[in-house]
Amino acid sequence: MHTKRLSEFLRARRALVRPEDHGMPAGVRRTPGLRREEMAVLAGVSTDYYVRLEQGRERNPSPQVLRALAAALLLRDEEAAYLRALVDPPRPGRPGPAREYAGPQLVSLLDTWVDTPALVYGRYLDLLAVNSLGEALFSWLGSGTSLITAMFLEPAAREFYRDWPVVAQGCVAALRAANPAPDDRRLQDLVGELSVRSPDFARMWARHEVRAKSASTKRFRHPLVGELTLGFETFSVNSAPGQHLVVYRAEAGSADEESLALLGSLALAEFPPDSHDVHDVHDEGHLPHDLP
Repeated sequence: MHTKRLSEFLRARRALVRPEDHGMPAGVRRTPGLRREEMAVLAGVSTDYYVRLEQGRERNPSPQVLRALAAALLLRDEEAAYLRALVDPPRPGRPGPAREYAGPQLVSLLDTWVDTPALVYGRYLDLLAVNSLGEALFSWLGSGTSLITAMFLEPAAREFYRDWPVVAQGCVAALRAANPAPDDRRLQDLVGELSVRSPDFARMWARHEVRAKSASTKRFRHPLVGELTLGFETFSVNSAPGQHLVVYRAEAGSADEESLALLGSLALAEFPPDSHDVHDVHDEGHLPHDLP
């Protein structure tokens, strides 16, 4: 059981729940969120027991208590699953590969979508494969392959994403959702580096939000074609747990569709088809043509 991580999670999530979310008067409060006494009442445990949980002195909360805590904290299903994993971590299976790679069949699939930006990323939000239009869309990434690192350390990200704070928080929540084992060394190194180099990342990571990416829309500001609003869908890759396929689309008949077609034409003019197919990002250790 990760008692320190459980303590951090409970404190952080308690601070995000407003008293009025549970029909209680807010009143005057020195700190945001629920009081410990209120959490104890909502979860049906004694205040002393709940304090021990937050202080890491209680090591074996029952499944019933965890369900009650999840309800009091208004956790979504994936957040409740993360809470359970902190108490009963998944047993390690066979070690995975040192580096993640997109499978050849998945790479070939991306190659068929000439009018649709598509990419594959791994559990640490590393870009593993991208098709031609995806390269053109995310050209601001340059030669980088870490989406989460670029999000916080590349100034161009804040210009590219018109709703950068929302997108950035979503990336942080997805990183935590994909890595429920907090003692993962690579995760520790990644979080440690970003926490030191980016106060924004440190603040968002401290919120302990857990949310996998799903269908939504994003608003971009592309250096070549201007503003774009694209819908996207995220699919889990069953043959490679932890990997996700993201496919973007523009609304039919919209100005966004015209802009996306223009972007494809510009990319085609710069990189002809015989030299610009979909790429496995790790084929040569960097992105082709210095694009993602």
